[in-house]
Amino acid sequence: MEFLQKADESIFRFINTGLANPLTDRLMPFITERNNWFIFYVLIWIFLFFKGGRKGKISAVMVLILIFICDQFSENVLKAIFQRIRPCHTVADVHLLVGCTESFSFPSIHAVNNFAAAAMFSYFYKDMKNFLFSGAFIVSISRIFCGVHYPSDIIGGAITGILFAALLIYIWKKVNSKLKII
Repeated sequence: MEFLQKADESIFRFINTGLANPLTDRLMPFITERNNWFIFYVLIWIFLFFKGGRKGKISAVMVLILIFICDQFSENVLKAIFQRIRPCHTVADVHLLVGCTESFSFPSIHAVNNFAAAAMFSYFYKDMKNFLFSGAFIVSISRIFCGVHYPSDIIGGAITGILFAALLIYIWKKVNSKLKII
């Protein structure tokens, strides 16, 4: 276990300080700010719900359900179980680009929610898969650049979000096969 923690910290340091430069120092805090990418998702959601037909409405409602479940489970269950302290509190010489909160680090809620949304929307809109997962990755890795999450927080968050999306998609397929909604 100690080996994994050292590897996690080494990768964190490589990204957080080794890859730091004036461009990432300005760009990553902008990307990591929830309100900046949240607006993008709200616009997609509005478009899908009002202009996307039946499939758009279904995907828009499902992603709301998914994000609610993922967010609550990750924040209230996983973080309470793991109680991992953020690297900005434990690693010396962190290149901190945003405020360091007192909340626990594992999993990254940014990663959970962005990967969950990417997986859900990719199921309904397969041609958008690369774009959606690239966006989720960029938002998630910004958390390491900003100094507030370890790489394993991001990986754990991505896996959590994708698993919850897969579960909800599985349920949707069962319901849709019986009701033939779309």
